[in-house]
Amino acid sequence: MINDEICKLRDKLNKSIEEGKDKEEIYKLSLKLDELIAQFYREKENEKKKKEE
Repeated sequence: MINDEICKLRDKLNKSIEEGKDKEEIYKLSLKLDELIAQFYREKENEKKKKEE
């Protein structure tokens, strides 16, 4: 599920920050996380619309 992917990527991002990884790597992980979160909300919105029909 997308929730699991978000959690795993969030953990990876946090670990990268804590370990002082390269800023470019942290930025890329952050962008991927943002994309997953946006996808999650789009899917939730679509589910909501289907229920209303």
